[in-house]
Amino acid sequence: MQVTFKPELIEKELINTLTFNQKDKVEQHPKLEEQIRNATKLGNAYHNKVSIFFQDDIGLKRVDTTIWAFGAKYICLKGGVWLPINRIVEIKS
Repeated sequence: MQVTFKPELIEKELINTLTFNQKDKVEQHPKLEEQIRNATKLGNAYHNKVSIFFQDDIGLKRVDTTIWAFGAKYICLKGGVWLPINRIVEIKS
């Protein structure tokens, strides 16, 4: 799955102000888990940023940042910002 329309580019510090209450199913890239693992390796080993495309309650967003860690339901971005995995569409390095 490719992101085909232009997302709103935001700073990672604004993610905590977004809402993720809607239960709408987000169409995710079929290899999202692999993308998360690879992006986390890039973040920890090389401090490389990735583009994360995700859906909040308003629309599609993009943030360019470093992923430090991930769990079953969230990824942790540089600066201690958490993003729910079930709202991530795709990650591009």
